[in-house]
Amino acid sequence: MFPKSAILALAPGGRLRAAINLGNPILAGRDPGTGEARGVSVDLARRLAGQLGLELDLVVVDTAGKSVEVVARGEADVGFFAIDPVRGRDIAFTAPYVLIEGCYLVREASPIRANEQVDRDGISVVVGQGSAYDLFLTRELRHADIVRAPSSPAVVDVFVAGEGDVAAGVKQQLEADAGRVGGLRLLDGRFMVIQQAMGLPRSAGADAAALLADFVEQAKSDGFVAEALARHRVQGASVAPAAIG
Repeated sequence: MFPKSAILALAPGGRLRAAINLGNPILAGRDPGTGEARGVSVDLARRLAGQLGLELDLVVVDTAGKSVEVVARGEADVGFFAIDPVRGRDIAFTAPYVLIEGCYLVREASPIRANEQVDRDGISVVVGQGSAYDLFLTRELRHADIVRAPSSPAVVDVFVAGEGDVAAGVKQQLEADAGRVGGLRLLDGRFMVIQQAMGLPRSAGADAAALLADFVEQAKSDGFVAEALARHRVQGASVAPAAIG
């Protein structure tokens, strides 16, 4: 299906090494029975390896920042990332395959009622260090301060411990944490749409990037991404539209 030269450029070691970020529970997590990584990103990695005729090695990490690092350093051949220009210095992204909402969470007693009230002097927002939300809000917030939790899954626990006025993250994660902790509420709407894509080191070259881009478009168009979202019971995420051009 794919040119051998492109396969070699993408996976020069003869095996496909895929970075899997467990810090995004929408796309990956651990099987409670086996402890192995599973999820939409794992399914995509397995499909890609199968189409390339290669064995698959999962490089499992717990934060988005670490996922970027292992791919940028060449310790993994592909990864699954939210598209961001800072990451784009080292990572070549495909078009997105999934769209995810980023939302704000506050305490029940908070006077903040709308997203527009967050970026004000004296307000601090808790984010996962190196996450898409961290990168986005670092650029976009003009008045509020940012408090960085060690990882995205740790955001609400840091927030509940007394840090910050607002927690920012994946809508589904925040909803689950609000149900677990109590006394919290999500603000209506979203402050960003996360474009979740696959990526590879820029050093891999144009042929490898084209191969990966074609793979993602096929996975969207033939229903594989939609089926994976349904199989893993992912709510609130949607298949991204086909790339233009």
